[in-house]
Amino acid sequence: MNWTFDILEKNRKLMVSFLENYSVEQLNEVPKGFNNNIIWNIAHLIATQQLLTYKLSGIPMRVDETFVEAYKKGTKTEAYVSAEEIAEIKTMLFSSVEQTKEDYANDLFKEYNAYTTSTGSTLTSFEDAMAFNNYHEGIHLGYILAMRKGI
Repeated sequence: MNWTFDILEKNRKLMVSFLENYSVEQLNEVPKGFNNNIIWNIAHLIATQQLLTYKLSGIPMRVDETFVEAYKKGTKTEAYVSAEEIAEIKTMLFSSVEQTKEDYANDLFKEYNAYTTSTGSTLTSFEDAMAFNNYHEGIHLGYILAMRKGI
């Protein structure tokens, strides 16, 4: 699992680079041809990781439910995200990973409710969820890279 967490942390560092190198306005801009913006994509990663790992393991999520509801699959950019909220998202990118690592080390993820993703992959364990999560984060990295050209 160390390798899986390592990939996740590297991807989250890339996400922070977007938060640090683009203005609040640029992060909130929905480029032509897209349904969401960069900040939605970054927040969506946190929400999805919580749903795939904690919720499907029957463990309370470590991120506020309202945040998850705002950024889960099927949502879209609906509100301007302030600089303060962006700073909180930046912190959550790593605090959520650290908490997951700690909870994994403490053997909290014992059960898992099987879930079939929209790509047809069936996840049957926390380890499956983390592997798929990294794949999912790569997809959204691609979206963000494409969005940069439109802002």
